[in-house]
Formats: sequence, C-alpha cells, structure tokens
Amino acid sequence: MNRPPPSPAALWRGVSSLALFALFLPAAAHQPPEAVEAAVRGFLEREVQGLPGDVRIGVRAFDPDNRLPPCTALEAFLQPGTRAWGQVSVGVRCNAPAAWTAWVQARVQVFGPYLVTTRALRSAEIIGAADVEMREGELSALPDNVLTAPEQALGHATRFAQAAGAPLRAGSLRLPDAVRRGQTVPVVTRGPGFAVSGEGQALNGAAPGERVRIRLGNGQIVQGRVRPDGAVDVDF
Repeated sequence: MNRPPPSPAALWRGVSSLALFALFLPAAAHQPPEAVEAAVRGFLEREVQGLPGDVRIGVRAFDPDNRLPPCTALEAFLQPGTRAWGQVSVGVRCNAPAAWTAWVQARVQVFGPYLVTTRALRSAEIIGAADVEMREGELSALPDNVLTAPEQALGHATRFAQAAGAPLRAGSLRLPDAVRRGQTVPVVTRGPGFAVSGEGQALNGAAPGERVRIRLGNGQIVQGRVRPDGAVDVDF
C-alpha cells in the first residue's frame, strides 16, 4: 500500500526541527590562532638574537576559521637555508595529539646604519673618506652583505662602477681576505629552530661576502659566507 507524500507543512516542521537540533550541537573544536601566532613570534625572537640594530617582528594573523584540531605541542621552524630576515614563511608543526603543519607569513625588519656612496664611482677607483657616508635604514630591505662602517671600505678599490647614493656591499669592492687558509675562525651554524656558535678551520682564503670551505671540529666540511668581521655563517 502506497503512502501519500508528506504535506508541505509536515516537511517544513521536519526541516525546522533539524535546524534547531543543529543549533544545539557543540561546535567542532579548532586550533586557537593566538597560540599559532605566539609560537611563530617566540621562534623568530630566538632566531634574531644577536642581530645588530633595531629588530621588529610582525606576524600575520592566523585564520580564526581554520579547521585544524587543537594542538598541545606546537613547533615553529624555517625551511633549510632560510634565515629570519625580511619576509619569511614560518612553518608551524603540531606533534600532538594530531599531526599537521601550517604556514604563517611574518616579517623581520632590521634597522641600523649602513654605508652609501656620495658620488658615482668608476670601476677600480680607490675609495676615500669623502666618497662614502653613513645612513640609517632598513637593513633587511637591502642587498646582502651591505657594509656598516666606513673603515670597511676606505682604501679599497671598486670591482665595478657604483651609482651615487648606492649601498656599498662587500662584493662591490676588492677586499683583502678576511679569512686565510688554515686559520681558525668563528663559525655560526644555523638551521630550523637552532643557531650554534663554534670554530672551524678555513680550507681556503676568502674576502667578506665570499664563500669559504670550513672543516668543523668533528671533521665535517661545510661551506659558509664570510662576514666583514671575519666570522663565517653556515646555513643548513
């Protein structure tokens, strides 16, 4: 025996009952965005320790409507070879109770003094005191290895022509080797979530801004970039 279809009024009563039932269901738990943002900020604050100048960190708001399950063990990290400088993507990994990874945009701004030319310089021109001056600005927005003191440039020849007002980089000048072959040099090794200071033996000579091969105390050979002060930065 076929039953007659329900009336529109009965259908409406059924839909209304389901809607009311849904209103009283507990909302699905999700990851609080404040905890993710705090993990990113805390991680970056540790990463920038020791940087010169005035450091400012900005973290983009994490999606408050995310569908990630709540996490009790958040771990922030950077991709290998990435440093906390300028615009960066910081990973946030949940280790418990559920495994997930999210990415948060952040910006690390470093403000301090740097060296610029006061006039246009020709290639192979020797730099004098009147050819450079100090300026204040955002170092993290400038090219790598910008010089930060006049004595780093005075008496050295340019590798190529320089425009007036251009920031002077270590690679723009013919600098003497800051690291000699066989020399024991300070080494700062950085990786996701860590920075370790130590020493190593240089396997070749290199000027500031150039690459150098280093033998660490455990015998491992790595490559790093020479800083103007003679220390070597190694990124993993």
